[in-house]
Amino acid sequence: MSGNSTGILFRVTTWGESHGRATGVVVEGCPPNIDLNESDIQKELDRRRPGSGPAASPRREEDIVEILSGIFESRTTGTPISMIIKNRDARSEAYDELKDIFRPGHGDFTYYKKYGIRDHRGGGRASGRETAARVAAGAIARKIIGDIGIKVTACTVELGGIAAERISYDEIDNNYLRCPDGDAVKKMEEKLKEAKACGDSVGGIVEILVRGCPAGLGEPVFDKIDADLVRALMGIGTVKGVEIGAGFQAARMSGSQCNDPITPDGFLTNNAGGILAGITNGDEIIIRVACKPISSIEKEQQTIDVNGNPVRISIKGRHDVSVIPRIIPVCEAMVSIVLADHLLRQRALQG
Repeated sequence: MSGNSTGILFRVTTWGESHGRATGVVVEGCPPNIDLNESDIQKELDRRRPGSGPAASPRREEDIVEILSGIFESRTTGTPISMIIKNRDARSEAYDELKDIFRPGHGDFTYYKKYGIRDHRGGGRASGRETAARVAAGAIARKIIGDIGIKVTACTVELGGIAAERISYDEIDNNYLRCPDGDAVKKMEEKLKEAKACGDSVGGIVEILVRGCPAGLGEPVFDKIDADLVRALMGIGTVKGVEIGAGFQAARMSGSQCNDPITPDGFLTNNAGGILAGITNGDEIIIRVACKPISSIEKEQQTIDVNGNPVRISIKGRHDVSVIPRIIPVCEAMVSIVLADHLLRQRALQG
């Protein structure tokens, strides 16, 4: 078990580092005869690339995907699909001074303790660069779940402590932060500019909505679909918390408040977030993920070097001020991958 793969029937394995020659992914278990070409993958990768807003990294990667296997005449063959995304704008020299220093908030210290060696260039395997491969795999998963009408949409509901006060999914395509509250966007942008000017960073909360998911997906005990969704989302480096439906608020409710009444026309409320006993109930799945601030900041921080000596560092280089909005397609991808896996498992169960 290497920890680089996820899924049972729809299995995804990513590879590559931030400043290596490329990053990529192998997808196994994709059904045959699905229409798929590189443009389907590319449109999702383009959403993950740095933008032009105050949060964006100056690193300019084209993120051009190349499908190496598993496709014939623009249709899946049922064999493993391998994809590669080459790194073309890595500037490793910017990290030379950090070779023997552990950056606070990063995986430098823990990777070194685990392996006895680490790739200090841009964070290596622990870099957010790895998520490009997840988004590529998620584009295939979207094809599978989209065939039965499942749609996954994520948006920014909080950034730097500024919360969206209204949720309008028609609004999220009107701003680069993909925030459902147009009035909150201006305040969020100011917060990003303020953090950048101070050499700091900010975190935020992303909400993911799944519509059109049928009832019955998920396993009864160890492979509950909510457990797999949480595992997939917590596997994203920046995510420090996940809640489904009412989430932690459910702990403050009575049973009569928390239970979702059932009528012949469906559920009257959705505190369960579309999942009961680890199995989807046919209602909308609602998930929120808490994303920590970017760890690479210019503000001086206290740390140690590989010999345990105290050091103070200010991290230069090209870094985002926030993982939002680039994290949004990554969240959508991970949810789509889990749903595709459980959909194929349900089909295998029912025949």
